[in-house]
Amino acid sequence: MSGGTADVVVVGRGVSGLATALVLTERGHRVRVWSRDPAAATTSAVAGALWWPYRIEPEALVGDWALETLRVYEELAESPGETGVRMVAGTHGGERFSSLGPWAARLAGASEVAGGLRVTLPLIDMPVHLGWLERRLEAAGGVLEQRTVHSFEEAAAEAPVVVDCAGLGARALVPDPGMRPVRGQLVVVENPGVHEWFAEADPASSATTYFFPQPGGLVLGGTAEADDWRMDPDPRTAEAIVARCARVRPEIAGARVIAHRVGLRPSRDTGVRIDAEELPGGGLLVHNYGHGGAGVTVAWGCAEAAARLVG
Repeated sequence: MSGGTADVVVVGRGVSGLATALVLTERGHRVRVWSRDPAAATTSAVAGALWWPYRIEPEALVGDWALETLRVYEELAESPGETGVRMVAGTHGGERFSSLGPWAARLAGASEVAGGLRVTLPLIDMPVHLGWLERRLEAAGGVLEQRTVHSFEEAAAEAPVVVDCAGLGARALVPDPGMRPVRGQLVVVENPGVHEWFAEADPASSATTYFFPQPGGLVLGGTAEADDWRMDPDPRTAEAIVARCARVRPEIAGARVIAHRVGLRPSRDTGVRIDAEELPGGGLLVHNYGHGGAGVTVAWGCAEAAARLVG
């Protein structure tokens, strides 16, 4: 595909950008995806990636987006080795149906137990899943280009529709000063035999406690540090993460550390933005960004919403 031969340029190559590009491509649009970084270097690639509407607004819309995405993941989980999606049982510590939105009543097999809410949910191996999304997109005719985007007008010069899935990049591109990083730090250890996930958030703290059994190791977390742009792992934070997880499963304390990861969640003060506007020089700009800590959870629902605005 050469310049001027696309119907849509999608800006961003994380899970939201790839899902949106795939929905559009499979509906017959000629799509190019522009991104400074490959998918493996995006925030999506380091996500712990348990399906759950975490740190995302607006609450009135999130439930439907999340449930629509859940249905997709349930289908993809039939081929876990290929898609990276598995259905895994676990416990949300301290959660009760009464504290959650109406969407929680739609979770098949979920039950309240002494420690919280027990439920089987999609757990996604993000490097595998992003690779699957890229292969499926290219097989459908989409084109992936590693290209730094300096303005939406630059993209509009090559396609009549531009879709903004730039994540934190929207802070400068839109510009949208309401976009803020929420720093998340993870520790990956050799799995000492943990087969179920656990997650518990402390609303009064930036610390969370979770462990997710992934094929490449047990992912331990985490943090939710607002307005923190640091990308280097903090050793003391890592020690605290391991200690919190070991209080739930003591065998984690002695597990060998494989890796440390840091990602910046693309949070937005007023929640997810999905809308459309005319660009000053002509062309349609559709926004789909600000997914906070739940980009994986709402990816397909938001992709469908954005695609409806493209037409």
